[in-house]
Amino acid sequence: MKPAAFDYIAPRTVPEALDALADGDRMTQVLAGGQSLLLEMHLERIRPDLVVDINRIPELDHLRVIDNTLQVGALIRHQVFESAQAAPGPLGSLFALAVVNIAHPPIRSRGTMVGSFGWGHPASEWCAIAMALDADIQLQGRQGARTVAARDYFHGPLTTERRPGELITSVTYPLLTEDTGVGFIEHRRTHFCFAQVAAAAVLTAHDGVIREARIGLVNCADRPLRAHAAEQALTGVEIGPPADGYQLPESHPFARAGRIAAEQDADPIAEPYAGLEYRRHAIAVVTARTLCQAANDHRSRSGKSQGDGQ
Repeated sequence: MKPAAFDYIAPRTVPEALDALADGDRMTQVLAGGQSLLLEMHLERIRPDLVVDINRIPELDHLRVIDNTLQVGALIRHQVFESAQAAPGPLGSLFALAVVNIAHPPIRSRGTMVGSFGWGHPASEWCAIAMALDADIQLQGRQGARTVAARDYFHGPLTTERRPGELITSVTYPLLTEDTGVGFIEHRRTHFCFAQVAAAAVLTAHDGVIREARIGLVNCADRPLRAHAAEQALTGVEIGPPADGYQLPESHPFARAGRIAAEQDADPIAEPYAGLEYRRHAIAVVTARTLCQAANDHRSRSGKSQGDGQ
């Protein structure tokens, strides 16, 4: 199918883009990578009067460390994060684990991280990581700029805090310390499908005891989630010896945390290829395996740190 007719503008500055988006008489859409927008337009589920292409705005094409945070500009492509060196320390490793689950290489070469926040899809990997890490979303409109915490940004399926006429200029993540282990595992019916469930895990431990756990859940409710109940169940727990996430006993703390995430934190709905019971089971299993991956990553980093010290 072909999209309905629309007007097109390619501004060179953010103020020019905001002027175009502020046209209240027409439905406007922002084009960066177009990974989601163009499909919806071809299916005519979205019929914008005006498409505002921001690809010629150089100030949105930045990736920079500011104090102890990483700021990702609106034109940074998914593909950048396939290298763990794109972001410092464990944060780069977490991004690299997650990004390979996003579509296919040609799409990752054009789609943008920030574009995921424009859509707010429950199955977005980046949005769940933002929830887990308490990231901030920077928005700008003609009335000024504002910052919204990820926990306040997602309202429901494809519904966010972004107001008409606003442009998401960047997303800011806190950097992770080297005593942090990270994990990301995704389960889907086929490689061409959205995730049925995925989990991001970030574990900080000292002297073998988990001091802080952060868990983001993908496609486990009508919006990206943070699994607070599961996190609380892990605080103060010994990280224990290396464990195989595919052979965890039910009594293992990570297996218990997975069940808590599925039963208390998640709010899944039945899908054509995944009933409710199956989806809760998948959430529990994937969360537990991801926690194992993060714990193993922590051990690896701790071992390297001790080796460097010697």
